[in-house]
Amino acid sequence: MRRTLTAIGLALTVLTSGCAGQNFPTDLFRAQANAPYQLGSGDRLRIIVFGQDALSNSYSVSGAGTVSLPLAGDVRVGGLTTTQAERLIETRLRAGFLREPHVSVEVEAFRPFFILGEVTLPGQYPFVNGMTAQKAIAIAGGYTPRGFQGSVDVTRSINGAPVTGTVPLTFPIRPGDTLTVEERFF
Repeated sequence: MRRTLTAIGLALTVLTSGCAGQNFPTDLFRAQANAPYQLGSGDRLRIIVFGQDALSNSYSVSGAGTVSLPLAGDVRVGGLTTTQAERLIETRLRAGFLREPHVSVEVEAFRPFFILGEVTLPGQYPFVNGMTAQKAIAIAGGYTPRGFQGSVDVTRSINGAPVTGTVPLTFPIRPGDTLTVEERFF
């Protein structure tokens, strides 16, 4: 009998371990939160080429991570910081078009964040600086009656791979994050 119960317990553990998502410590997220912002698909950039008003404009980062600039063509800025994007655009413009281009890149609008699960209005929302998980839930209309109010799961792309972890409500949210509010059980 004892052997049978041990075998059943082991089988249940193996079966349910595949169902549970991998939960990473928030230290990985905290390190990412302090890292410089990397541009990505959905960001809208204000690119200014000093002394060249015809080249200065707002540009959206495409799904491929590029912006299409006059004279420079498609420039891959996805995964770069604004400073790195400035240098890359200057290099592209310097290659036969302008002598000493000076470029400024700033984020005009960040890519949206997403919220799923036990909130009143799940969906996609514009990112606002200083966003926390609690503020994101408030933007989505608050919790449903069954929403777990102790923490939230956040999925974030880190080094090109999605990473999910459970974080407190005061945790800072970044553009492109997906929040999942779990159902509470009682």
